[in-house]
Amino acid sequence: MQRAERLLDMIQSLRRRRRPVTAETLASELDVSVRTVYRDIGALVRQGVPVRGEAGIGYVLDAGFDLPPLMLSPDEIEAVLVGMRWLSERADPVLARAAEDVVSKVAAVLPPHLRPILLDGALFAASHPGDVQADQVDVAAVRAAIRNGRKLSIHYSDESGHATQRMIWPIGMTFYERVRIVIAWCELRQAFRHFRTDRLTGLVALEERYPARRADLFRRWQKEEERAKEEWERCKREGDAAAQPRMTAPPSSLARPEATSARAAG
Repeated sequence: MQRAERLLDMIQSLRRRRRPVTAETLASELDVSVRTVYRDIGALVRQGVPVRGEAGIGYVLDAGFDLPPLMLSPDEIEAVLVGMRWLSERADPVLARAAEDVVSKVAAVLPPHLRPILLDGALFAASHPGDVQADQVDVAAVRAAIRNGRKLSIHYSDESGHATQRMIWPIGMTFYERVRIVIAWCELRQAFRHFRTDRLTGLVALEERYPARRADLFRRWQKEEERAKEEWERCKREGDAAAQPRMTAPPSSLARPEATSARAAG
């Protein structure tokens, strides 16, 4: 690996982290010696890259530092290509169009010798349009509510056809091969629930913000999912006859999309 490429990889490693990272960790990632890491950190600082820290404690890249988009490596370009092709087939129309726009914008700033990797790329995401479940509502409004921390009033029909009206606090969305799942706090059940977007039959985006930080709610949901996963795996491993009836469905991180919707029926 040439030094210039290694310096770019080091910047990328620092950008991925919010907390200081030790020279030993960087050396392991870049497959170089700790002494080389110290020299490279010094070189970056001399070139004006805002790296803070010291040996024995760790290094962090100041917020706001960025690299021009044209600094993408061939692997990074192919990652963009495959991801955007996948989204263009499986996302809602607004997000699918945005994926196509991303490819166009990246192509516009790439140097000529890298542009064919993106525009004539030979990596594809398998497409089965007939298998993707059609949405009845504007899913872009759901994504906007997640970004802005606003409540949604929804009409929902579960897999048995039972219809309910809910007030939810959407905090995230999971994209499966065939369907999309909204992660939300449900005011009716006073618990986290998961809703398939293709089973939303009505939706009203409210101006009212939900009274909690989305990041805090997401961390709570993650902890609940982790506990549910551990309990599910323990029951499977031990064959706990008493606990298994309570575990009517695996957590969403383990379940097929059809199974996750059972949580919304409760």
